[in-house]
Amino acid sequence: MNNKFDALKDDDSGDHDQNEENSTQKDGEKEKTERDKSQSSSKRKAVVPGPAEHPLQYNYTFWYSRRTPGRPTSSQSYEQNIKQIGTFASVEQFWRFYSHMVRPGDLTGHSDFHLFKEGIKPMWEDDANKNGGKWIIRLRKGLASRCWENLILAMLGEQFMVGEEICGAVVSVRFQEDIISIWNKTASDQATTARIRDTLRRVLNLPPNTIMEYKTHTDSIKMPGRLGSQRLLFQDLWKPRLNVP
Repeated sequence: MNNKFDALKDDDSGDHDQNEENSTQKDGEKEKTERDKSQSSSKRKAVVPGPAEHPLQYNYTFWYSRRTPGRPTSSQSYEQNIKQIGTFASVEQFWRFYSHMVRPGDLTGHSDFHLFKEGIKPMWEDDANKNGGKWIIRLRKGLASRCWENLILAMLGEQFMVGEEICGAVVSVRFQEDIISIWNKTASDQATTARIRDTLRRVLNLPPNTIMEYKTHTDSIKMPGRLGSQRLLFQDLWKPRLNVP
C-alpha cells in the first residue's frame, strides 16, 4: 500500500394590494439573491485538504445503496435509492469517514458501498462511465471487508497506473456471496483493462486460478436489473469463488 496511508425562513405577508406587481418583482429578486447565495455557498463548500494533511490526486465520494432483491429497478428509482455519504480530499479525511463506516462483511441484505471520483455517479449512464466497463470478482462470504479495503487503498494510492481511467469501485453484499468490482472509463482499451486486471490480482493477492469477469456497461444496460454484477449468469454457476486463505 502507498506509504502515505500509514500517516496517519421568510414568511409571505399575505397582502394582495395594488403593489402586487412590485411584490412579484421583489420576490423574483429575492429568489435570485437566494440562488446566488446558494451557489456561492456551494463553491465555498468545495472539499479541500486541511492544513498539513496529505492530499489525494483526486477527490472521492462514498455512496451507499440498498434494495429489495427480486424487485426490478429502473434507472430513475436506482438513482433515488443511492445515498451520498460524503466527499474527501485527503488521506486523513478518508480515514475519518472510513473508520466510522460499517464494514461490508457486517452489512445485511442486498447492500452496496460505492467509492467514486467526485462528480461521477455510480451509474452506468453517467458520462464518465457510459463507454466503460468493470472487472468483477465474486467472493465467498467472509472476505469482502479485507478485499474492499485493499482495493480502495490501492485506488486512492494510484497504484493502478492508468491515468484518469479509473472511475470508482463497488462492493456488493449478497446472501450467498459478495462481489467487488472496479470501474474504468474506456472498455475498448484492452491494454488499460489488462493492466487494471493485473494490478487487481496483485493488490488483492488473488490465486492464479481466480475467475475474473470483465463486463462493459453497454452489456449491463442491455440486461434486466440494475447491477449487472448482481446477476449469476448460467456459466457463473459452476465457477469457483475466490477462497483466499
